[in-house]
Amino acid sequence: MKQSVNKQLPVYILCFLFIITLSCKQTAEQTGEGMGDDWMDDLQHIYLYGICIDSLDVTEYPIKSGDNPASIFAGLGFSPAKADSIGKAFRRVLDPTKLRAGMHYCTFTATDSARTIKYLSFAKSLTDFAIVDFTADTVCSYEFNKDIVLKRLYAEGTLNSSLWNVLKSSGVDPLLAIKISDVFDWQIDFYDVKEGDSFQVMYDVAYIDDTIPLSISKIEGVKFIHQRKEFMAIPFTQDSISEYFDREGNSLRKAFLKAPLNFFRITSRFSNSRFHPVLKRYRAHHGVDYAALTGTPVRTIGDGTVIARAFEGGGGNYVKIKHNAVYTTTYMHLSGFAKGLQIGKRVQQGEVIGYVGSTGLSTGPHLDFRVHKNGQPINPLSMEVPPGEPVKPELRDSFMLANQRVSAELDSFHINHNNLYK
Repeated sequence: MKQSVNKQLPVYILCFLFIITLSCKQTAEQTGEGMGDDWMDDLQHIYLYGICIDSLDVTEYPIKSGDNPASIFAGLGFSPAKADSIGKAFRRVLDPTKLRAGMHYCTFTATDSARTIKYLSFAKSLTDFAIVDFTADTVCSYEFNKDIVLKRLYAEGTLNSSLWNVLKSSGVDPLLAIKISDVFDWQIDFYDVKEGDSFQVMYDVAYIDDTIPLSISKIEGVKFIHQRKEFMAIPFTQDSISEYFDREGNSLRKAFLKAPLNFFRITSRFSNSRFHPVLKRYRAHHGVDYAALTGTPVRTIGDGTVIARAFEGGGGNYVKIKHNAVYTTTYMHLSGFAKGLQIGKRVQQGEVIGYVGSTGLSTGPHLDFRVHKNGQPINPLSMEVPPGEPVKPELRDSFMLANQRVSAELDSFHINHNNLYK
């Protein structure tokens, strides 16, 4: 299984761009983070961070532990008075306290004998830069932001192990497995996938400078064959909310998620009489224990309001959420709570509320998850939950067009994929 891009530059264009890049004047001390992100306009002027560098030398420096704006400007040879004016301009585009060791900055220096610094650039992130401009009478500063481009990618394969391992072994970002499992949260148990199950998925990836991948932006269509049954996911927006639907227009989203963890192993089920591993006696266990590594994010299975966030002897750190007049859920033995989580906070389905731990009466890291319906404990693994709202009648025609487009695009990718990797 491979992933492919539906647009590829001819080889001769790639060679031309490579030659142009080599012709850009840059001096040593390059770390590779951004120094190759130059481009050429129609008049063959070369730019870096929006600055024409035809007659400039560019030198990159790493920010070291203990560096601050004053020490950096002094090290570049600026007088105290000049450094002060630079600092004032600098603070308008970058908080000096946000500088960290490992970040980088660049000098843009004239190639004449004076070697005057014309610009400074400071990397705030992979896409955002603070620029200090010395070319005018007064020092000025501004921000430069690189464009982010979305590319449509495609992957397909047949499972002989976990989806994560199949994607990873094929050179595809294995985080795509989590994205797919999120789409089919209620339809497929990805711990029960069978050898021979197969999938086709197309997805968008955010790129910087058209070459550096940032992250998977969104899944744009999935066909998953599980135990010989087809599961289809088609993105569609109604009421300004984008979600996934099957071919018939039924929402794949339920009122509650199937589980509060993405990847887990069930170690204890709902029971009225379970032998407690710490207390060494039989007692009711009205929940499900999910074993997972300490620090694994715990998600709320549905929209609701936090009604408890505390430490309780046996349950350790726990969170209780009221979803409506009928359902409440409890998440126990947490190692910690999500930042900003307080009683009274409104949370949304899938939002991280805490992290797996082993607080309270526990023999190892796990989540004790409990559901109450009308105040009575019920088995989370067998509760029936109504589906989300289907596509509205007045939007059926638009949805059918989306359905046809996604199916046709997946088929086209599949044909091209097979021709490419025969």
